[in-house]
Amino acid sequence: MHTFTIGAIVRHFKREYITDPQSAEYLYKILAFASHTETGEKLVIYQALYPPYKTCARPYDMFISEVDHVKYPDIKQKYRFEVIETDLFPQA
Repeated sequence: MHTFTIGAIVRHFKREYITDPQSAEYLYKILAFASHTETGEKLVIYQALYPPYKTCARPYDMFISEVDHVKYPDIKQKYRFEVIETDLFPQA
């Protein structure tokens, strides 16, 4: 499992379905970590690196969870999100 840090570029497991290696689809940048105001649950705040560049929040435990390989048997990636090294976004 990866250690996630602010500014890291991560790949969602569904990126395995993308055939164009230059596509930014299913790539995200971690912007921040936050706490849910009611529950205290840790959240990951992240932004898509493809239009419309949506900013999202996901519970940390879900963010770091393993892929459901029963539901997605063809996926090779172990975790829902994984940190990657990429030169697609040199300014990221």
